[in-house]
Amino acid sequence: TTFIGAHVANNAEDLATVGRWLDAYPNLYVEIASRIGELGRQPFTARQFFIRYQERILFGTDGPWPEARVRLYWRFLETNDEYFPYSEKEFPPQGFWNIYGVDLPDDVLRKVYHENAARIVPGVAERFAKYQAAQSSEP
Repeated sequence: TTFIGAHVANNAEDLATVGRWLDAYPNLYVEIASRIGELGRQPFTARQFFIRYQERILFGTDGPWPEARVRLYWRFLETNDEYFPYSEKEFPPQGFWNIYGVDLPDDVLRKVYHENAARIVPGVAERFAKYQAAQSSEP
């Protein structure tokens, strides 16, 4: 059985503990939905966590994907930008603070964005292959 701990196993403020769980339970994975607010407050620790557990982390946004939210996740994961809002909402759900990007390497990003999910979630690999085929056939 594979277990996916939603919201970084609901413990994004304590990545050392989540890391111990991942070390102890090889069938445990985590996804990052609605936790960039916590992860981005500890960018150095979060970056090390993503790199160390790159095979065990899944992308998620926890709901509809408004373009503004996707841009924030991209900015958090793919840049080293400093001190930017973690939410597209006027009143952020977790608090009034800003975050920092973790600037992950491309190979880690591919795993987090889709390769890990394609490996462990039934049907994702097939749907991703269809998506890629459709994208490559567009002019």
